[in-house]
Formats: sequence, structure tokens, C-alpha cells
Amino acid sequence: MSRSVLVSGGCGFLGSHLVDRLLRRSDVEKLVVVDNLWTGVRDNIAHVADPRFSLQIADAESFASSQRFDEIIHLASPASPVWYMREPARTIKANIGGALNLLALLRPGGRFCFASTSEVYGDPLVSPQPESYRGSVDCTGPRSSYDESKRCTEALLFEQQRVSGLDVRVVRLFNAYGPRTRIDDGRAISNFVSQALTTGVLTVYGDGSQSRSWGYVDDIVDGLERFFWRDSISHRGPLNIGNNHEVSVLQTARFVSSLVPGSRIQHHPPIPQDPTNRCPDLTQARRVLPGWEARTSYQDGIQRTFEWFRRQIATASKQIATASSVASTG
Repeated sequence: MSRSVLVSGGCGFLGSHLVDRLLRRSDVEKLVVVDNLWTGVRDNIAHVADPRFSLQIADAESFASSQRFDEIIHLASPASPVWYMREPARTIKANIGGALNLLALLRPGGRFCFASTSEVYGDPLVSPQPESYRGSVDCTGPRSSYDESKRCTEALLFEQQRVSGLDVRVVRLFNAYGPRTRIDDGRAISNFVSQALTTGVLTVYGDGSQSRSWGYVDDIVDGLERFFWRDSISHRGPLNIGNNHEVSVLQTARFVSSLVPGSRIQHHPPIPQDPTNRCPDLTQARRVLPGWEARTSYQDGIQRTFEWFRRQIATASKQIATASSVASTG
């Protein structure tokens, strides 16, 4: 049976990788990406030449269409504190307003998939964090626009499931990274790699003892693909998807620095309410998605990401040099 699919945020880092996976499906007749290019970039989907694909430049919370979709995957939100702390109202609108608007575009019996986040656990008091953990979130803190809008969107979707039988799939993502991340993304790995390749000074906030569980994009998208559409399962979530191997931020910075001889680490004051730890309890993921796990080590994943960033920075430098040359001779 032919399917029509909408992906909000499909020009973003994870969204563009999901678009690639969706276009492998023979049952997808139409794939519409809705993206306002706030944090997503056209280059992430520039390689797509499939006639089933179309891009609509619009906000998820106001996009209108006469078409109804069999599957909607809602990813439209910044995921970096640098971006969502800058525009909190816009972040809340993207998550909650986007979900409310897009639900109206879902066909009766259609499936609504939502990318939530490990940030719903706040600064956790238990580790690893199971889906049953209710979290330690400051609902008025500097990160709350993102944390609370994700939590509220989860509540909206599961209540819709309860009262109307909505077919929903909700994942909680942990520290995803990899190619197609913005150079100015602002999260740790992208920061370290871009700094190592440009200034040579890697910024670590605080002493760097805070831990993260780095999930390489290919592994994360494998899990999303299986949970959102590929596997025939009844579980609706929330489901932790990530790598359960914790690494300190300082250890990560040291590894990135080792890739660029002469680079160094510089410590800055801690960021307010930066979580001390992140580690998913994957017990439920192993039950729901047997055989799935994040197999890529952070060293291998960072090296792949490093090479991608190196090419992007080199290309940007050439474009700037060419433009300067044209301007000087024009």
C-alpha cells in the first residue's frame, strides 16, 4: 500500500539522515519535508533527486496542506542549548505548536512519530536513566524551553493515544552526533571538532567531568528506522535510543585534540544547569528492538565526523577565497 509521509525538520542533522532511509522504502509514494531552515540547511538534502520528494519552507506550527499523511515524523526543534536558549518562545512553538498543527494533517489511523530527548530527565539523580524515571527538571531554568516543551509534547501525544487511540511512537534521544551537524551547532563534539580545525583551542566548560553517552548518527537512525516504521511492534514508547557507554566531556575533548597536533584545551566557567551525567538504560530498547545497539565507538564516530567537518571547512574556505578573488578583480 502506497504511503504519504511528512517529516518536519527534515533538513536538519538527524532529519536528513531519516529522509535518506525513508526514500529506500518502496511503499513511500510521497515524502514531504517541512523545514523553516532555522537550524536545518538545504545542503543536507541537496543530494536528494527522488521525484517522490518535495521540500516546503515553512514553520511546523503553521504549515498548511489539503493533503493528509499516513505517517508524520516530528523533528522540528533545535537540539543545541546555544540555539534554543537564544529563542525560547520559538523553541516551544516548534515542539508543542508543531505537534498540535501536524496532528491535524494525519490521516485517521495514521502514525505520529516524535523525537523527544534525554533532556526530559533533567540533571538526573539516577544512572543509567530508565524510561520510568520521572526526571529532575527545573521547569523555570535556562534550559526549560526545550526540556519542558519536549515533556509537554510527550504528554499531548500519549493523552491523544489514551482518548482517541492515536498510533504514536516516541523516542528519547541521547547525545546524537555525526556528519551533517552544523559547524556552529554548539554542542560538545561539533564544538570540539570545529575548534580543533580552526582556532586550535577547544573549550571545556567546568572541569569536564560531566559525562555524556555519544550516539553516532548511523546507529541512532538504525534504531529510529526500526521503531518508527520497519519493525512490526506494538510498543509506543517512550523509548530510550542512544549509546550506553559514558564518556567524560574532558576525555572527549582530549581525543579530538589528539587528532590535531598543537591544539589545546581551555577551561571556561561551567554552564548553568549543565547536566552532570547522561546514560540511557537500554533494557527496554533491547526488548523492543532485539539485536539493535549503538555499535560505533566514540573514537570511530568522532574520526568520521572529524573528516566530514574537515571537508566542509575546506570547501567553505575555498568559496570565500574565490569570492574575494572575484571581488578584487571585478
